[in-house]
Amino acid sequence: MSLAEARSVEDVPALMLALGQRARAAAGKLAIATAERKHAALVGAAQAVDARRADILAANAIDLREAVAKGMSKAFQDRLLLTDARLDGIIGALRTIAELPDPVGAVIAEWDRPNGLHIERVRTPLGVIGVIYESRPNVTADAGALCLKAGNAVILRGGSDSVHSSRLLVECLRTGLAQAGLPQDSVQLVPTTDRAAVGEMLKGLGGTIDVIVPRGGKSLVARVQSEARVPVFAHLEGLVHVYIDRSADLDKAVSVTLNAKMRRTGICGAAETLLVHKDVVASHLRPILEALMEKGCEIRGDETVTRLVPQARPATEEDWQTEYEDAIISVKVVDSLEAAIAHIEHYSSHHTEAIIAEDPAAVEKFFAEIDSAILVHNASTQFADGGEFGFGGEIGIATGKMHARGPVGVEQLTSFKYRVRGTGQLRP
Repeated sequence: MSLAEARSVEDVPALMLALGQRARAAAGKLAIATAERKHAALVGAAQAVDARRADILAANAIDLREAVAKGMSKAFQDRLLLTDARLDGIIGALRTIAELPDPVGAVIAEWDRPNGLHIERVRTPLGVIGVIYESRPNVTADAGALCLKAGNAVILRGGSDSVHSSRLLVECLRTGLAQAGLPQDSVQLVPTTDRAAVGEMLKGLGGTIDVIVPRGGKSLVARVQSEARVPVFAHLEGLVHVYIDRSADLDKAVSVTLNAKMRRTGICGAAETLLVHKDVVASHLRPILEALMEKGCEIRGDETVTRLVPQARPATEEDWQTEYEDAIISVKVVDSLEAAIAHIEHYSSHHTEAIIAEDPAAVEKFFAEIDSAILVHNASTQFADGGEFGFGGEIGIATGKMHARGPVGVEQLTSFKYRVRGTGQLRP
């Protein structure tokens, strides 16, 4: 179905139900596919992306032109942009995921009972996964590849702003599946930009969807959590904090904070709030803020910050609650490590937090008392990424506590079942 035809479809429920039924049929075959075939499908997909590089970049240019015409922010355009280097990253991720151990059938644990029964807990696919995300085309490739590797069929509903880029990336994934003799409907892209399609996915498509993974802003995730009738792996906003402890090394404090905020401002691991211990205000605060401002970052600070740095704007209560996804950071001076922890626990989205410190006791206290999915010591928060964790990629960073937490990679996209082997035992 062409995009023009898809946009003219009025019966969205019927369209989506058919999508779900095809995914369910494909999932049954993919669940028992050999590791070799899944490997071949992913390698074939990587080769297809490389071969169609010019077509993908041309499609992305259309998406970008439309984003500019709509007045989308620079940060949004950066998330949407594909370049040769970013395509190399997608190709590399596909190959890395291909080389990961096949999780399906892996024995997680096994033990013997006194009555002679041998019990195994083994990984199994989840089934059909619905992924609802916004403007980043690389999520299309990552999500499709990770679900495939874990033996799951996937229905992808990307943002309308990246529809041309995502369509071609899905075509590449389906090329790899066909070459490996696996059902192409293992990876499907919702062929309509009608928002009603999201509502149908959240209803479960007649029982064909097993899990929904949302990846996007607060409004998207709130809608998913409110309306979903199937389990959800919540990927909430990345309201990420960096805390500069009284024991922090100055050079690390400057370089890590700069990278955490400014490497890419639009990703969920980008720092949004900086907390600085009062004992290092004189030595650390100005060098850190000057380095940020030199790179074009706007500072919004408390009274101490605005007094020391005239360029800073006064921070409001809203600033402490905001994921900017832009070159803006809120900055606060705290009296103690305990005060930093209290601030983080009050405002955090439980995504990623970092401490810059040389005092091991401070680090251990921070790690023990902060309840976020990822905690980082003396390193950039932008390492909060499945690829950097060695997962090959990620569908998102799960901030809930059920089933999956942190980067959602191949293992997190499986469930398990028990195999019980006996020799004729009867229960008395």
